[in-house]
Amino acid sequence: MASETNSAETFVEKPKSFASLREEIAAGRTKAADLAAGYYARIEKKNPQLNAYLSLTKERAIEQAGRVDALAAKGDPLPPLAGIPIGIKDVLMMKGAPATAASKILKGYLPPYDATAVQKLDAAGAVLLGKLNCDEFAMGGSNENSAYGPVHNPYDTERVPGGSSGGSAAAVASNMAVATLGSDTGGSIRQPASFCGVVGVLPTYGRVSRYGLIAFASSLDRVGPFASNVRDAATLLGIIAGHDEKDATSSTAPVQNYAAESDKPAEGLRIGVPAEYFAEGLDSEVRAAVEKGIAALKAAGCTVKPVSLPHTKYAVPTYYLIATAEASANLARFDGVRYGYRSPSSQQLQDMYCHSRDEGFGAEVKRRILLGTYALSAGYYDAYYLKAQQVRRLLAEEFLRAFAEVDAIVTPTSPVPAFKIGEKSDDPVAMYLADIYTVTASLAGICGVNVPCGKTQAGLPVGMQVLARHLNESTAFRVARAVEAAGL
Repeated sequence: MASETNSAETFVEKPKSFASLREEIAAGRTKAADLAAGYYARIEKKNPQLNAYLSLTKERAIEQAGRVDALAAKGDPLPPLAGIPIGIKDVLMMKGAPATAASKILKGYLPPYDATAVQKLDAAGAVLLGKLNCDEFAMGGSNENSAYGPVHNPYDTERVPGGSSGGSAAAVASNMAVATLGSDTGGSIRQPASFCGVVGVLPTYGRVSRYGLIAFASSLDRVGPFASNVRDAATLLGIIAGHDEKDATSSTAPVQNYAAESDKPAEGLRIGVPAEYFAEGLDSEVRAAVEKGIAALKAAGCTVKPVSLPHTKYAVPTYYLIATAEASANLARFDGVRYGYRSPSSQQLQDMYCHSRDEGFGAEVKRRILLGTYALSAGYYDAYYLKAQQVRRLLAEEFLRAFAEVDAIVTPTSPVPAFKIGEKSDDPVAMYLADIYTVTASLAGICGVNVPCGKTQAGLPVGMQVLARHLNESTAFRVARAVEAAGL
């Protein structure tokens, strides 16, 4: 058995695409059980340094791998993700596995059901390895807010992997999973994908069911995939997308074959470049890398033209009013009564509420609850929350006007490469401002893809954000594939 595990670990040191792995398993050249064992061996080796996984689901993974191997042995058709090892962000429910949202207040909670996206992966034959670390309740841009310690960037363990889905991005970048699921509220898939040099997808709002996702901001939260290449990310989105009766906000629009669409050339597409995303505050090496990506699109036959998105400057305050207001309402359910952490130091009901929330929530979550409660309070609702919703409408309309002229918009994903752990911890405003390029698409409800477009002189990854109009993920994937093909 030891030799099989060592062999499998050597195998996973060299990541392969979904199609290659599935072909290996179907032909009997690789067993899904050996592949899973190899990934667990790699997790055992790498996770102590990176802290990407919070819990492992070996029993479930081994059972699924066994079912896949049995199908392959009989020569039966394999499901689309047969044997593919995938990790799940710990804000998504997975039956029998802890769902903590990286918070002390949910420590020990075991959900009795799978989130819809997780259930779809399981039905497609994926081997679910475990739950991944993140910022507490998905609130943060660095993955330093986890109650269980920060995730470290695989490219430089002294730096952050981005947040909030830092564990999901780091697991793919370090090949502790072939792909992962994350969630994105204001950039929580795209920014860590940029920092870790992987592909991350923001689906159109409603394209993927939120059922089983622990809510942060319900009008902004989205579930999406990470992968090492664009086609695999497109394949994964195609599997988890679709209408779900359990989520009233999920779209009824047909799901396209995103993988096949991503194979189409980008030639002839019109690409918009907004000046507002290349202004003061953009790191010079990030700018240079993204400009090389734009040059690659020109070489692929795309037409590049300037577009204007002037309300971008209002995006960060708008986002942090709406998101915190919704967080304040959503997190009211964590009160120490029904489930989760209950303070042992309380004699009265009011004290139990106060102590449980004070001891259970971390500093960043408390900060956002306070901000949101203030914005929703009597006398301030119209001045803050209502006005933020009006600006949100203006941002959405601005994108629609731009997409009347272009097929996709490209920008930097983050104004800076991965920063050092602790560098921004004492300045939450600076951390919030780092979201300037991602929160606009979140507010507008449109889709986007982060695709790697180069590295800094220090070897840190840089990502390009490709944005497309609502339910037009196919175009975003085509553009991202063209950048990927340039090998920047």
